[in-house]
Amino acid sequence: MKKNKTKKFDAIILSSEKEKNKLSNMSQMLKKNNIPEDEILSNLGLFLTSKNFGRMLFFYEIYKKILNTHGSILEFGVRWGQTLNLMVSLRGLLEPFNRHRNIYGFDTFSGFKGVSKKDGKLHQNKEGSFGVTDNYFDFLNLLLNQNESLNPLSHIKKFELIKGDAIKTIPKFFNKNKHLIVSLAILDFDIYKPTKEALIHLKKRMPKGSIIVFDELSDEYFPGETIALDEVFGISNCEIKRLPFASRVSYLVV
Repeated sequence: MKKNKTKKFDAIILSSEKEKNKLSNMSQMLKKNNIPEDEILSNLGLFLTSKNFGRMLFFYEIYKKILNTHGSILEFGVRWGQTLNLMVSLRGLLEPFNRHRNIYGFDTFSGFKGVSKKDGKLHQNKEGSFGVTDNYFDFLNLLLNQNESLNPLSHIKKFELIKGDAIKTIPKFFNKNKHLIVSLAILDFDIYKPTKEALIHLKKRMPKGSIIVFDELSDEYFPGETIALDEVFGISNCEIKRLPFASRVSYLVV
């Protein structure tokens, strides 16, 4: 298993060596491309693989499902922030004047906190695994601000990053925001304890028709997410769905 993890940040990579070499080549092409600087963002599709594009399509389809459901979007386990920023972009595209569709992202921004026996041993991660680079929290805040400024109602801030141990920040957040309804929750903590904490509070704030997205359900490397769902909602009570172009992620409609 060790050979399948990145050297510094512990991300699990299940691609073959041949695939990893090809992906590395594409990364180098992105870094060293000859596209004029003011055209790079308009041509990012050049560097999308079918897997990465499939994940974006998944969240596009999910977002469309909540357009008529009132409430905010919460992501639990932001890390580099790609999905969170995608939510900001989709809001600007699909409902640019919905100021009530606030977007919140929870993360330690220092890696795993609260790894337990229920997370198993196969993933070989520990406290601090899946961290980010120094000062990344500030960088992500700036980037999200920039993206939001390109959309209508940019004078109203509609996103927030919540930094810290989720076991502490989640109850504090919901206690502070007693008005909050959640239309979409994205669970990507990977591990049991923070996932269960999120689900306990979400169960009280998500109306019928809202959606919970999971990144590690039925995943032998990260069993904690499945265990947490079973303990809070009961798997036999849930209709868990997926979309054909994104095999990893799944969702349930409350």
